[in-house]
This record gives sequence, C-alpha cells and structure tokens, in this order.
Amino acid sequence: MKRKSIYVLSALLIAAFVTLKLYRHFSGPEVDYLDPEVIAYHFNGNGYVGSTTCMECHQQVYESHILTPHFNTSAYATLDKVKASFEEGENTLSLLDANLLMTIKNGTPFQHAKLKYGDHREFDWSMDIIIGSGSKGQSYLSQQPDGLYQLQASYYVPSNSWINSPNYTNRLNPLRAVNDQCLKCHVTFAKNLGPTDVSNKYDITKMVMGIDCERCHGPGQQHVVNKRNHPQLRDTSMVQMASLSRQQRLDLCASCHSGLRNNQIKNPFKFLPGDTLSNFSKNYHSLRPNSKLDVHGNQYGLLTSSKCFTESTSLDCITCHDPHKNQRGDHAYFNAKCMQCHSKTTVECSIPDNNMGKKNNNCIQCHMPVIPSQAMQVQLSKEENTVPVGVRTHYIAIYKEESEPPKNKE
Repeated sequence: MKRKSIYVLSALLIAAFVTLKLYRHFSGPEVDYLDPEVIAYHFNGNGYVGSTTCMECHQQVYESHILTPHFNTSAYATLDKVKASFEEGENTLSLLDANLLMTIKNGTPFQHAKLKYGDHREFDWSMDIIIGSGSKGQSYLSQQPDGLYQLQASYYVPSNSWINSPNYTNRLNPLRAVNDQCLKCHVTFAKNLGPTDVSNKYDITKMVMGIDCERCHGPGQQHVVNKRNHPQLRDTSMVQMASLSRQQRLDLCASCHSGLRNNQIKNPFKFLPGDTLSNFSKNYHSLRPNSKLDVHGNQYGLLTSSKCFTESTSLDCITCHDPHKNQRGDHAYFNAKCMQCHSKTTVECSIPDNNMGKKNNNCIQCHMPVIPSQAMQVQLSKEENTVPVGVRTHYIAIYKEESEPPKNKE
C-alpha cells in the first residue's frame, strides 16, 4: 500500500511538472508580449523599446520613417549598410605617411593602417557603427577596449570615394574619442558609462540607433505596456506634437539643428520632448552677435532669423517638414508649402521665366540655396586643400548670385 502511494505521488508530480511546462510553453509568449523588450533605460527610468515595436500599431508610419535620413543617421555597421567600396583599387586612402586599406574580416568591415616609413607598423580597427545617412557621406566608429572612437577614413558621396574624415590631418592620426557631444544628433539614446559626460565609454549594444520615434515622442516602454494590456483605452504617455507649444517643438528640432551647442549644462540625452533646450545647452557664440551662422548645423538660428518666421506666429520646422517621410528632392511638395502663405494673389515671382525654368520652378532653389559650409570641410586627397560641404540654408530670403548667411540673432 505504501509503495502504491509513492507511485501515485510520483505520477502526480510528473503530471504537475508537465502541466507547468505546457503552461509556460503556451502562455510564455503572451506574457512576454505584454512586457516589451527594452533596449536601454532613460535616466527617468522609462525604457526605449525601438521603432520596430511601434510598427505593431503604426506600420504605415514606420515603413515611411525608416526611409528618412533621420532614421538612417546611425546604424550598426554591416556590409550592406556601408556605402563605400571594398573592391580592390577603390578601397584605399593614401595619406602622407600611411595607407589605409578597407577590408572585410569574417564578414565584418575593418580599416587597416600601415605606415609607409620607419618600422612599417600596422593597425586594425573594426568598423562597428555607421554615422551619417549616406546622403552626403558616412563616417565610422570603432569600439575599442578603452572606449568608442571615430576612424580616420570616411565615405564622401560627391566623389564616391574614401576620404580623410573631417578635421583629421593628412597624416595617420590618433583615433578621435567619441562622446555624448558627438553622438547626441545621430543616435536616439546612449548612456555614458564613464565618470563624466566627456567620457567615451559605452555599451554600444544598448544604444538606440538613428533618430527614431522615441527621440521625438519620448521613451515608449510605458506606452507599449499600457496599449498591450488595455488596447481599448486611450493612452497619453507618449508626447504628441500638438500638445507642445511652438517653442517646445522648435526646441525639439533645435536640440540637433542649432549649432554645436558646446556649452553643455546637462547631459544631452536627458533632454526629452517638451523640455526647455536652453536648460541643457547653449551656443558659446550666443553672446557674440556679430558671429555668422553656419549652414552646417544651425538651421534653427537661420530659420528664426528669416522674415517668414518673424512675421508668423505659428511657423516652425514641421510646418514644412514631415519627419515621418523622406521628402528630400520633392520640390513640388515644398513649393506647395510656400504657396500656402504666398499665394499667387498675394505675391508674384519677379525673376524672368527663363531663369525660373533653370531653377525648375523650385522656390527653395532661389530662396533657400545650397551654401558652402565653413564649419564642415573635407579633404579629398593628400595633395588637395580642404573643400567646403554644401548645405541648403534655412535662412529664407531673396538672394543675389553670391549668397551669405545672416548674422547671428540668438
């Protein structure tokens, strides 16, 4: 009788174990689904879940947004995302004292440097992160044991070639440390692991790449949890642009598009939609009103200096730009935006028809021309001087043949 009881008890335990395993098997995915995977946590404790999670409910917006330069302004470096060539004859950058060879090792892109003189030392650096959408170029970051660094060779679209990264000399330079100030306009979130914000130590697996949904709407973990658990209820944990004031919307764009903002007051990745940007950073040249605004970076200062802006109470960046769509080159769209204020009954274009034709009837080609940047210059070969990168100004005005950006009005 005792032995029979032991058999019954054993059978019950086995049945309970099998039942538990089956329950976990079938209920596990549902439980996991309700609790989204978090890539990184903001300083306020809310988690970043990535734009692919947003796709569950916002598929059309997601599919459009992933084609934008914003979304593609950084990515983990895979061969299909590196736009430059690794083909022999196209994969070398010659410096005065060294050659840089772009190679592939075990499916991973590398930059290999070899000195031309002396001991002919060689160096290998993995290309781990791509910076830049590729509309003008790409630069590459390498995760080294002591931190994150920018590599010396970059890709430049106009020449379709490897070039010396901006502000490197034409000799082999020590790798340039990358910190929050470098990353803040290219990734949605990164948390510095060093003792200060100028440290270059990161866990790159916990960076939120690109400028994605959560950069403009805030970390989405709580929103996703709320909607997955109670899909029928309205959730307001994500920031909506309509809920922000004009200046708050401008500050959100200006966090990247208002110059270097070297005067850092708080960690730039603590800034969230709805915050006041001047509490986090300022441009040093804000106190020097005769300083010119450069077309690279400070589009906020250029726009807010424009008559179109100063005579409007509502014009801001998203009046003309839909951040969910790639609108580059769509001059018909932007023409229509201009004509919302400048209808044919209120303004008449004064340039001759033949000149208008040369400009493809494109308003911004005349009133927001491409201007050489003084802050962003590249060196195409070791023999050449640096050349400026052309950037479209957001100072809306009537331009003469020779265009200059306005004086700083910050």
